[in-house]
Amino acid sequence: MGGSVPVRCPSCGSGHTFTASVYPCVCGAPVAPPLAVGVPAEPVTRRTWDDAWVTVRCDACGTACAQPRPELGCPCGTVLLIPVRSAPAAEAAEPTGRPGPRDAPEQDRAPERPAHIPLPRTAASPRPAFRPLTIRTSHDAVTAAGLYLRWLGFKSVVQADERPESGIDLRGPDVIAQVDPTMSPASVRSVECLWLNGLNASAVSVYFSLAGYADDARARADDLGLPLFVMDLSGSPKPVNGPADELVSAGA
Repeated sequence: MGGSVPVRCPSCGSGHTFTASVYPCVCGAPVAPPLAVGVPAEPVTRRTWDDAWVTVRCDACGTACAQPRPELGCPCGTVLLIPVRSAPAAEAAEPTGRPGPRDAPEQDRAPERPAHIPLPRTAASPRPAFRPLTIRTSHDAVTAAGLYLRWLGFKSVVQADERPESGIDLRGPDVIAQVDPTMSPASVRSVECLWLNGLNASAVSVYFSLAGYADDARARADDLGLPLFVMDLSGSPKPVNGPADELVSAGA
C-alpha cells in the first residue's frame, strides 16, 4: 500500500484522503510514488505526456521506472494533481524503457505516443478468469456487463426490467452502468449524463459500448475519471481508458 496524504479540493473545498497506488517493479517489489505532505493539490487544466508520468526508484533493486502521476477525481468534477515529493536519485535516472533526450538520437524518438497504456494488475488477490457470455441480443449485452461488474467485485448488481429514461441498465449499491449495444460510437453527451447520474447516486459510473466511443467522449471520460469498456460479440469487455484500467487492476 502506498503512502496517504490529506487533499483539499480548491474548487469546492471538500477534504479527501489520497492513497498512492502501488505498482510492481521489474524485480517484483512493490513501488509507489513518494507523496508530498503539506503541498496543495492543483486542478488538472491540460495534459501532456511528460506531465502524466513521474519517475520512481525502487528501493529493492535501484531501478528507475515511470509510473502514472497520481491524480484524484473530486465528486465536484475537478481532477486534482497530487504533488509528489522530489526524489533526487530517481530524478537523476531516466525511466526504464523511456530513453531521455540526452540518450536517444532525434531520429529514434517516436513522434507520437499511444493515448492509452494498460496498467498492471495490483489487486490484493487475483480474480479467476472472467467467463464471458456470447452476445446475440441487446439483452445479452446487458447481462454480460452485469456479470463483468460482479467479477470486478461489485455486489448485488441488478438489471432493470425495462430500460429507464436515464439509460441506466445496471445498478448496485455502489455502481451504476450503461450498456450501449448500438453500432454507433457513444457520444460525449451520453458519457456526461452517466457521470451525473453516478454523482447523484454517490456511485461509480461505468460505461460499456459495442461500437466504442467518439474521440470527444473518450477525452471527457478521462477528465471525469469515468471507466470506459468496449465489448465484442464474445462478451468480453476490454478497458479503453485509464480509469477502466485502474478499476480492472484494483477491483471494486
